[in-house]
Amino acid sequence: MKQEVFLPDDYRPAEDEPFMNDRQLEYFRRKLIHWKSELLAGSRDTIEALQDGTRNIPDVTDRASEETDRALELRTRDRARKLVGKIDAALRRIDEGEFGYCMVTGDPISLKRLDARPIATMTLEAQERHERREKVHRDD
Repeated sequence: MKQEVFLPDDYRPAEDEPFMNDRQLEYFRRKLIHWKSELLAGSRDTIEALQDGTRNIPDVTDRASEETDRALELRTRDRARKLVGKIDAALRRIDEGEFGYCMVTGDPISLKRLDARPIATMTLEAQERHERREKVHRDD
């Protein structure tokens, strides 16, 4: 069993410390868990609002507007659901010792990129190559 890592409230991963040391891993673990709990809370709020919001609106324009709002909210929640899956995958990579390394090249992903997007699985360069290839194949 791993011992708990002390992490000061103002801790930020730095380039001058060993890459993906225990403190950095704990920082990203906490960041991912916090993000996931925010997404799940938002989903619960949406479900409650949709259950409470069922009402008969006689005006066709108002009803259409409400249906559009609901559809948008459901699309947003679907994106959040997919994001929760990516967060869970990132947490698994932390547990397996693979977090922070590019799945294509094996190179370390920059701390700035991971701090901005902790679910990143590729270095910026590998991601850009991937997106260029994807764009070329999409245009076919």
